[in-house]
Amino acid sequence: MSARRYLVAGNWKMHMGVGEASAFLEGLLQEELPDAVDVVVCPPYISLPAAAMLLSASRIGLGAQNVHWEASGAFTGEISAPMLAEIGVGWTIVGHSERRSYFGETDETAARRARRAQEEELRVIFCLGETLEERDGGVTFEVLERQAAVLEGLDAERLVVAYEPVWAIGTGRTASPAQAQEAHAFLRGRIAAVLGEEAARAVRILYGGSVKPGNAAELFGQPDVDGGLIGGASLDVQSFSAIIRAAAHLAAGE
Repeated sequence: MSARRYLVAGNWKMHMGVGEASAFLEGLLQEELPDAVDVVVCPPYISLPAAAMLLSASRIGLGAQNVHWEASGAFTGEISAPMLAEIGVGWTIVGHSERRSYFGETDETAARRARRAQEEELRVIFCLGETLEERDGGVTFEVLERQAAVLEGLDAERLVVAYEPVWAIGTGRTASPAQAQEAHAFLRGRIAAVLGEEAARAVRILYGGSVKPGNAAELFGQPDVDGGLIGGASLDVQSFSAIIRAAAHLAAGE
């Protein structure tokens, strides 16, 4: 079981416009979620203002799914950290595997986005992980070492790392608890090397990759797994709430 406070974050990807997002959050707010777990939801950009209003009096954090590395400029289609902060967004994901594979995101551009976000006092969920080809090729740790190297210089207090084995995202396949723990422990060692031992003890590392109510407790029960970055299961109020409660039971030692 993690020694750090659990975090469960929902990445809605390109799902739920304003009406659906509002209905979802109204349902989630009625769930009386346990205080022992930090919760963040990351809707599409278009739904962020409505979500910010609904969540303003709650303890649920609000995150974007991406952010640009400049405060403003001729960057058609991009959204800046000051814009997000202005409407009440406190978190952002960077470097998600879908941004890397579909839109050319690199370790370096993800790090630039993270730095700018932290300058605006946003908290960053920095994603990294290997593809199936890389895992089968035996280079998982080399990939994770390269990706984690760009965390240098980031503020550990505003940083969460999300390990997402690309082969387990949206595929129904999930890393075994032992595989997840092995990768998380390796990443904690890399965080120590890049940011220092104190940061490594404090930075939360989430697992992302087909987390569901039925496997959440076993995954989160590993000593270096501090919660999850949830995709498909975060689109259903009952499933998302069940995952949060699974983390809370672990936090309570149950």
